[in-house]
Amino acid sequence: MMGQLTSSGHELTPHPSDADVIVVNTCSFIDPAKQESVDTILEMAEYKKTGRAQKLIVAGCLVERYRGDIQKNMPEVDAVIGTNELEQITALCEGLEVKSNPLDAYLYHDLTPRVLATPQHYAYIKIAEGCDHPCTFCVIPQYRGAFRSRRFESVISEATRLFSQGVREINLIGQDTTCYGEDFGLKDGLALLLARLAEIETQHEKWVRFLYCYPNKVTQKLLDTIAAHESLVKYIDMPLQHASAAVLKRMKRGANGDIFLKLIERIRKTIPGVAIRTSMIVGFPGETGEDFDELCQFVKAAHFDRMGVFSYSDEDSSKSFALDGKVDARTIYNRKRHLMSLQRKISRAANKKLVGQEYRVLVEGPTEESELVWQARLSTQAPDIDGVCYISDPGEGPLRAGKFRTMRIQEAHDYELTGELIDVPDSAPVGPDRVSGSLFQLI
Repeated sequence: MMGQLTSSGHELTPHPSDADVIVVNTCSFIDPAKQESVDTILEMAEYKKTGRAQKLIVAGCLVERYRGDIQKNMPEVDAVIGTNELEQITALCEGLEVKSNPLDAYLYHDLTPRVLATPQHYAYIKIAEGCDHPCTFCVIPQYRGAFRSRRFESVISEATRLFSQGVREINLIGQDTTCYGEDFGLKDGLALLLARLAEIETQHEKWVRFLYCYPNKVTQKLLDTIAAHESLVKYIDMPLQHASAAVLKRMKRGANGDIFLKLIERIRKTIPGVAIRTSMIVGFPGETGEDFDELCQFVKAAHFDRMGVFSYSDEDSSKSFALDGKVDARTIYNRKRHLMSLQRKISRAANKKLVGQEYRVLVEGPTEESELVWQARLSTQAPDIDGVCYISDPGEGPLRAGKFRTMRIQEAHDYELTGELIDVPDSAPVGPDRVSGSLFQLI
């Protein structure tokens, strides 16, 4: 949307008080996301009274789910735009008549104008949209539609352009990246795509990462490809959701903890030094104390490098909403705390093993807490998801965001690390500036 607006001559501002039109992009995946979206809409509506804003537009998944309710109950909102109507954003902002079909499946491509909302040294590329999996807790297929991949060369073209503009790290995303290419008959599509991305020539080091593995789609070909290319970061993000066969069956996910442990063993055997991240859901309908104990034992055995835990959110449009055996909120809260306490100990122990070792890191810039303290990331730390490395000593030369440096780890914490930079940095510029931030308004 930002790319289309800027290509039409409009200017973006991070200051809502300066905007003529405010666009709020929303999420409705779980209750906290919905509440945050609604709160932001109401907060931005105040600028129609106190600022120069003439129009407030709400976009994204909240519109797909509650279009009628927004239009009926939020008179502050002047227009709505769903996830399949993004090409109409300029017309809406300019007050023109909109002719669109919200049911047409949308998927951007390499010629779609973009404005990166990330720092200048990393970017996300969406390689697919939608999902065909039947997970009972998930509402994404209802609002994002059936799975559809971007064309192979479209992704390569966009990645090549981003690298040439100074991007150092590309993160491939989609609701289901491991099914990439299946819809147009491409076998091992993700592995083939990763290999091609690794072969793109750049004047600097690069990292290529992909997120969101579906466990039964992790093939040996995919693992071998990651292991074979230095620029493919040794990082597997594989949300398993649970380990109890009974719970996984009610989730319509299948498998069990033993199957997952064998897969994890194969991943680690194929990719030395790999970091494995997962996420779990606690409190799913029907989850018994025994199911939760089984999950805890599994987490202890798996020794995940990274793990997030989500409280089950009982969404009225999900298939799990109709299931019996609902778990009360207090039990869910306690289970989440207990599971995260287990993982905290595992994470700290894993981090301690890194002390004294030397690794390449990507310098991020000052921390949010202080301009005087800078941070960096290992390749096994995904942006905005995992912990970071705090720089205790910058070594020789000035610190520059977006530079690859070598760090010696000095201290280990629960999720973060502290280290000193021990190499001499080069002085080449990173690339042109980007618009950064998570909220954009239109002047």
